[in-house]
Amino acid sequence: MKVYLDNAATTPVLKEVVETVKDAMLNFYGNPESLNEEGTKANEALENARKLIANSINASSNELIFTSGATESNNLAILGLAYQNKDKNHVITTKIEHPSVLNCFEKLKKQGYEVTYLDVDKEGYADLEQLNDSITDKTALVSVIHGNHEIGTIQSLNLIGKICKEKDVLFHVDASQSFLKVPIDVKKDNISLLTLNSHKIHGPKGVGALYIKQGVKLFKMEFGGPQEFDIRPGTQNVPAILGFAKAVELNNIEKDSAYIRKLRDKLIREFSAMPKVSLNGPIANRLCNNVNVTIHGIENERMLMHLNEKEIYIGTGSACTAKTMKASHVLKAIGLKDEDARCSIRISLSKLNTEKEIDYALTEIKKAIKEIRG
Repeated sequence: MKVYLDNAATTPVLKEVVETVKDAMLNFYGNPESLNEEGTKANEALENARKLIANSINASSNELIFTSGATESNNLAILGLAYQNKDKNHVITTKIEHPSVLNCFEKLKKQGYEVTYLDVDKEGYADLEQLNDSITDKTALVSVIHGNHEIGTIQSLNLIGKICKEKDVLFHVDASQSFLKVPIDVKKDNISLLTLNSHKIHGPKGVGALYIKQGVKLFKMEFGGPQEFDIRPGTQNVPAILGFAKAVELNNIEKDSAYIRKLRDKLIREFSAMPKVSLNGPIANRLCNNVNVTIHGIENERMLMHLNEKEIYIGTGSACTAKTMKASHVLKAIGLKDEDARCSIRISLSKLNTEKEIDYALTEIKKAIKEIRG
């Protein structure tokens, strides 16, 4: 039995999405900027997709631009805002962000910006008192990940958004992992910029979006044509964008999350009963698809190799840094020692997984633990 449990890295593309992409390649091949009939048809399809995705976060169509994915969206949001507001040289983030965010802040730091990295507690929650105390009149941006990609911690956007609103500071959220797993309302939560992507929700790779609140100005990072409201030039990838929209359309947050959560809780119960195994991140207020555990004394690479032989595919953390063999900065930030961080695995689920698959994975994990420790 082949069991895919690395859905936080990427998800299988739904068949309906594949058909949508195929249909778009055959029937919506015109350039959306062209004034001929085929261009107009492609543009109408593009704008319908924009409206559907914008509605899912309670945004207006003119507040959403399409990008190549979450990495580009994060870069454009953070660097674009910092460079646009050059009179402000202070930015704030947390110690548990995705590399596509942290590397932007490191770049700004090298360019002379003051960077505050918020501490997190042992469950991964950002220190909001530190956030409140850190904001000054020179703060250009606060950037916080919504649902953590490694340990599943869901930050309170409402509380962070309230602090940013009171302090009159712009608020960027990386919602790559939480989108369509947790309801997001950009207006209610006072979000200025929001990063979304497609391939974590059973859509195509290579496409994402950035919500930009009306009135927020970004420094243009690329130069070319006037596409995407003159913010992100280049001919739009219409088939991928329509596939992205189809994946959003097929999602049912309440139903899908409840089903995935049931599988997640079974895994957590089983791991909790195993000797020398500990859960990383919170039990409550956790992404419905995330399980991250430390299997003490067994390096994660060895566990991955063992499970690979059984066609069970899991992860160790962020796919972007999986090959570096460095101890996870997220796990270290919540207090794990390097040796324990290297013994941690991440199982991430989707609505396509079954209870039978979970039972098989658990059986093989228990066998692996016994064999390796024995």
